[in-house]
Amino acid sequence: MVRDIVRGETIGVVRVANGFDYIVVGAGSAGCAVAARLSEDAHNRVLLLEAGPADRNPWIHVPIGYYRTMFNPRTSRTFVTEPEPELGGRQIDWPRGRVLGGSSSINGLAYVRGQAEDYDHWRQLGNEGWSYADVLPFFRRLETYEGGEDGIRGRSGPLRVGEPEHDMPIMDAFIDAANQAGIPTNPDYNGRVQDGVAKFQLSMTGGRRRSAAVAYLREARKRPNLVIVTGALSERILIENGRAAGIRYRANGIEHEVRAKREIVLSAGAIQSPQLLMLSGIGPADHLRDVGIEPVLDLAGVGQNLQDHFQARAVYRSPVPATLNDVGNSVVNRVKAGLEWFFTRRGPLTVGAGFVVLFWKTREELATPDVQFHVIPFSADRPGQPLHDFSGYVVSVCQLRPESRGELTLRSADPADAPKIVANYLSTATDRQTMVDGMKLIRRVMGQPAMDPWREAEVSPGEACTSDAGLLDHVRKTGGTIFHPTSTCRMGPDGDASAVVDARLRVRGIEGLRVADASIMPSVISGNTNVPAIMIGEKAAAMIREDAR
Repeated sequence: MVRDIVRGETIGVVRVANGFDYIVVGAGSAGCAVAARLSEDAHNRVLLLEAGPADRNPWIHVPIGYYRTMFNPRTSRTFVTEPEPELGGRQIDWPRGRVLGGSSSINGLAYVRGQAEDYDHWRQLGNEGWSYADVLPFFRRLETYEGGEDGIRGRSGPLRVGEPEHDMPIMDAFIDAANQAGIPTNPDYNGRVQDGVAKFQLSMTGGRRRSAAVAYLREARKRPNLVIVTGALSERILIENGRAAGIRYRANGIEHEVRAKREIVLSAGAIQSPQLLMLSGIGPADHLRDVGIEPVLDLAGVGQNLQDHFQARAVYRSPVPATLNDVGNSVVNRVKAGLEWFFTRRGPLTVGAGFVVLFWKTREELATPDVQFHVIPFSADRPGQPLHDFSGYVVSVCQLRPESRGELTLRSADPADAPKIVANYLSTATDRQTMVDGMKLIRRVMGQPAMDPWREAEVSPGEACTSDAGLLDHVRKTGGTIFHPTSTCRMGPDGDASAVVDARLRVRGIEGLRVADASIMPSVISGNTNVPAIMIGEKAAAMIREDAR
């Protein structure tokens, strides 16, 4: 029996050829949870297909290592949007994890559930079983966290949650400044309310990243009824008599087919789950014909309703060495930080993409926060670019519930060809004004006395930029994704013509096929999307097991 990770080599193909009860496509945030939970039943033979390699790159497991993996072609695939009309025709890079663990292996480790109201809104749209009360047990099931309330936080789940193992006075000062601006400290923003400022909770423990692969597959891969094949690009769902019967995938340049006796679960993410549906003839019929694919099912919503959090950033210079720029730009300091992490699992290398998080409202009449800050203790022109040569730090703001909607369509019928992505960022007046107001809120906090010792200058957008028009121009010229695409296979009730899956995550019109990842979100949640995607995987596995009884 093959018990280890198979890399699409001959031994894996022979093992796979016998067929499985369930095939899960995509070993990302949701897919790892689905495969691990389904394989808990020894009677279920489960195959997990992942296009990328095993998660052996050592930087994956170092929290700050995302800076070396997010745009690394060995661990991610960078998609690019079409020219964005409201951004002056700029095209935005969208890196997505292409490795065991998916984007949970390359992201900034932020641990955010979203607002209870997000899920209650899903239920109000007609999605039975998706209210906050319904999904809370799955959030609790997936995590181990020592803080917060017992009835709200989980104590024994596979994903361990921690905080940065590093002290940074400049970040403590930002929390004090937020308090001075009237924004309270929230002891648990994943608890009853999200409002406030706090240190980020991170998918990290003991100074090491806890990706979905680490959390779910380290133990599950020992089971003889779970086979994991890496280096396997799924190219088509095999549809027979209205039922998903198998997957055609390519490994080591060779095409293979594998059969599913019960169900196929797509967990390839908000870009590649709809892409695979359309490559298989499931999607808008006219569009499929345009690219030479014979429609199997005319499902208009596939690839539509694309949503993402758009971020804009303010860069500040500290008058004294205080940020990770001072570590990264010094060979001596880099060596010290590396040794500290290696021997103690503490220090600068345990910092994620954000050190402090803030959720607040740009308008008093709002019931819940509409913007989020990521306070980042280093600075660069863009994510993945070289650090600035001064002691810099970033405060970024993103709009939590954008009105703008984009779409994803096929460029061709070639599975290796990246799809066309149109994000339509800032396409509504509300979205534009919210980003301007968010930039003003950054300045309101940064202008407090607590930041005086740490604020030499606002490098970008710069103190000369004072008007709303100037701030909007800055947002348009420098803003981009915060890496949270969702909703391209949206969930909806009967009668919703734009819905791709029902509340049980079953693809409408095709038997034996479900989607379980961030693409099913009817609307993007108010925060980082990794943990909600894992929750979706947990809930999907539970529903599949229930429906099989």
